[in-house]
Amino acid sequence: MKLWFSRGSNLLKIIFSYLISRISGRVIHWGNPVAMSIEPNNTCNLRCPECPAGLKELTRARGHMQPELFNAILEQMLPQLSWLTLYFQGEPFMSRNFFDFVSAARSRKIFVATSTNGHFLDDDSVTRTIESGLNRLIISLDGAGQQSYEAYRQGGDFNRVISGIRLLVKEKERLKSTTPEIILQCLVLKSNEHELEDIRKLGKTLGVDKVTFKTAQFNDFENGNPLMPENQKYSRYKQQKTVSQTDYAGTEQFSPPRHLATSPPPHFTIKHTLPNACFRMWSSCVITWDGKVVPCCFDKDAAHELGDITRKPFSEIWRGKSYDEFRKKILKNRKSIEICSNCTQKL
Repeated sequence: MKLWFSRGSNLLKIIFSYLISRISGRVIHWGNPVAMSIEPNNTCNLRCPECPAGLKELTRARGHMQPELFNAILEQMLPQLSWLTLYFQGEPFMSRNFFDFVSAARSRKIFVATSTNGHFLDDDSVTRTIESGLNRLIISLDGAGQQSYEAYRQGGDFNRVISGIRLLVKEKERLKSTTPEIILQCLVLKSNEHELEDIRKLGKTLGVDKVTFKTAQFNDFENGNPLMPENQKYSRYKQQKTVSQTDYAGTEQFSPPRHLATSPPPHFTIKHTLPNACFRMWSSCVITWDGKVVPCCFDKDAAHELGDITRKPFSEIWRGKSYDEFRKKILKNRKSIEICSNCTQKL
């Protein structure tokens, strides 16, 4: 009861201070993070075209978090932290300490979720996954067959992922466990948007708890991408109307400008408006494998490092000048922050 009261009162502090900040335009911040993402490692076995970890394009160092650092972070977050995403960049099942991290967080009554490409779900790992107490496991499956799947998950094996899911479902049944909740997640792309119903049926056949569809993020979205879906329901982007020769059709008194002799390349923008607000900056943060504190999951290269937890207590970072300056930028001109350009956060 004492734990839930502490977490509940902390959440109320965060909400009220956030609302006051939005109304006043001044940074007011009470409370500590209710949610956090911790990066077990930033290495991956696949080469997804929009992922800097898999393509080995991250400018920061590669490595694995040590147990001493992980436990030190958790101790500093207690008792208010209630949700832990054990994932940032990389494939978490490649971390040698992954299951120990899950168990450590669960022993402190923290809800733990992670996301995997599913290539490491073998007999041993599915048992350890369940026994660790992991609450939620998101498994990426971006296609109903190998051809559509590998259009994005390059280097991936569709049948290997399917086999791993079957093992996990079977082991859950054997151990009579309700966790982890297994979510089959599909990034909707040009290569698979015609298969969405097939993917729903596949999830049902496999016995997962839920099938979800997610819009894909493209780094250079302004110029379009061959993998962008045509179905606007599943796209973060919309194509801007551009002036071309067709706009001059039927107007004899005008001829198209010389620079429009050929149509300009497509120009895309984010579909929704980007408000000068972001609740994440008041309620959560991300910590890299080596202890760098960054604003959110869009800062993949830790370009906006707000502090280093190996050098300074988290409480000093959370309430420090760098964090408040970043929050101030969010309230004044969020569009000016490069990592926000692809964000879908609306509150």
